[in-house]
Amino acid sequence: MSNGPLMPKATAVWLVDNTSLSFEQIADFCKLHPLEVKGIADGEVAAGIKGLDPIVAGQLTRAEIEKAERDRDYRLKLAVSSVRIPEQKRKKGPRYTPLSRRQDRPNAILWLLRNHPELKDAQIMRLVGTTKTTIQQIRERTHWNAASLAPMDPVTLGLCSQIDLDFEVAKAAKDRPAAVEESGQTLLPAEVTTAKEPVAAPFASLNAPREEEEKIDAESVFAKLKTVKRRDYEDDEE
Repeated sequence: MSNGPLMPKATAVWLVDNTSLSFEQIADFCKLHPLEVKGIADGEVAAGIKGLDPIVAGQLTRAEIEKAERDRDYRLKLAVSSVRIPEQKRKKGPRYTPLSRRQDRPNAILWLLRNHPELKDAQIMRLVGTTKTTIQQIRERTHWNAASLAPMDPVTLGLCSQIDLDFEVAKAAKDRPAAVEESGQTLLPAEVTTAKEPVAAPFASLNAPREEEEKIDAESVFAKLKTVKRRDYEDDEE
């Protein structure tokens, strides 16, 4: 079996003193080396350790021990406890921070605010184990030690793991809406940019005066021709 008794050496001391099990059987059950069990029997190992009765502790049964004593090749099996201990769920709340690291939390908060502004206050609270009030004070530079704060990576400080930080950053990026350009301009569709450009409207206004000028020039030319013909006609009569 992969799991052994809770107190292996104390259990081995009791088994050596109260059973006729072999060193190999005891070593296998207690997850010890056979030579270590022999040292317990010789009084060289585990001196001063009081033996723990595995039957009283619910780790072995009397029938299991007697079966192993009759068969040297039999290996003891750990008894399954009939009492089920419910698994304790982790309470939601700020992460516990050791006392030696608490003075570094403001620097870590400042680093997160500068390098990952997309993080929500609740995410920062989970990462470094702080309060929303402290985050707000550091953001608004009203913290009592704001002048001395220096941004420091919380992973380097040991306040959180890189995996936790990457997870929160990825979660914040996923919830973040798509960025909008400040200019408000968007790209034109391909069919618009690749289409042939029509004649711009301003050129039409330039063509109108030219046509009017040509019309005026034509009238003046015809007037001059009439004047010339009239003169020629008068000269011929003379």
